[in-house]
Amino acid sequence: MTGQPFPVEAGHIMMFARAIGDETPAHRGETVLAPPTFTMASAQYDPDHRLRPRQGEEWFGSGSGPGVMPEGGGGLHAEQHFEYHRPVRAGETLYATTVPGRSWEKQGRTGRLLFSERVTEYRDAAGEPVVSARTVAVVPEGPATPKDAR
Repeated sequence: MTGQPFPVEAGHIMMFARAIGDETPAHRGETVLAPPTFTMASAQYDPDHRLRPRQGEEWFGSGSGPGVMPEGGGGLHAEQHFEYHRPVRAGETLYATTVPGRSWEKQGRTGRLLFSERVTEYRDAAGEPVVSARTVAVVPEGPATPKDAR
């Protein structure tokens, strides 16, 4: 199977569920099922993920800078969509493959807004689809103007 491996572990599911306040019994016990948004945690297993802290480099999430995404950061996270083909279960390894999706633009109050999608397919070891995730980012063409400056 190709793609970035994402081992689905019961402890990781339990901690993720606790972090989002989901006390559903299915997230612990004998047959552990992941919460719906759990596949977002796969970024922790991607050594090239742009928001992953790296030793010796300033981290985007440190709060030390102005909050501007690093080069190629993709703008603001505007939407997230999931399509579930079956539940994600502890003990399996999923394989994530991300490809570009559509691009479009709209006119905003301060200029053009440029939208783009990334589609991530999570498949099991047999190559069967488990979850399809679509992320939409938006980049404003120009800087936002404060209300009192208009």
